[in-house]
Amino acid sequence: MAFVLHNSFLTYLALFSLLFNFCYCFNLKLLNVSKLDSGSGWSSAQASWYGNPSGAGSVGGACGYQNSVEAAPFSSLITAAASSIYNSGKACGTCFQVKCTTTASCSGNPVTVVITDECPGCDSQSLLFDLSGSSFGTMAISGKENQLRNVGIEQIQYRRVHCNFGGVSVAFRVDPGTNENYFAAAVEFENGDGLAGVELKQTAKSGGAWLKMQPSWGAVWKVDLPANYKPPFSVRLTAGGNSRKTIVADKVIPANYKPGQTYRSMVNF
Repeated sequence: MAFVLHNSFLTYLALFSLLFNFCYCFNLKLLNVSKLDSGSGWSSAQASWYGNPSGAGSVGGACGYQNSVEAAPFSSLITAAASSIYNSGKACGTCFQVKCTTTASCSGNPVTVVITDECPGCDSQSLLFDLSGSSFGTMAISGKENQLRNVGIEQIQYRRVHCNFGGVSVAFRVDPGTNENYFAAAVEFENGDGLAGVELKQTAKSGGAWLKMQPSWGAVWKVDLPANYKPPFSVRLTAGGNSRKTIVADKVIPANYKPGQTYRSMVNF
């Protein structure tokens, strides 16, 4: 009986020792990975490119920026994002840095790109970004842009950053469907980390409450207008991320505004 108990005790002790050593090593490995990820700030993903090799991907894209994607400050340095990042348009106008180091033609230097489009099939192909030809080529060593684009799909590193459009003020592209009962506009070129809210107010009369606008599609926000709600309109923006700072584009939509036109404010975050 004592022999059986002794053997059982030794067996239990051996198993306990193995389990303890395994758990200790496993947790240490996870700790090292976590420290590496939090210290670097970069995540890994795959990226492809689309459209003209030196172009802006597509004209406009799912965010509704139209030909603004080719002009400054976007300057064709844009990307379509997988649906998991695009997030039903909430990521429109947000900025990411991307870089590549695995291919000989990669420079390793970060490039800042703006989300202006959605890539609905990217998630199923293990891709997060479908960069414009210009964006993809900018990750290369100077003179080797075509060599990098010829790779097609590249392993990259990426991180989300605050946008800074260098002195450019926020613009409002009035949606073509806007009328006396309904107002919608795409918000363009906001600095920071996207938008948490957009509000509209008529400024022909003093006072009055702000009307809360709702996301419509892409970068477009919409609101149903009360009866006799007349322009000019002011727009109040609330910054996304942790900031929640607000700015007011006073009377940015004039009394004689036209649907389809873009109106630039004098403010930005």
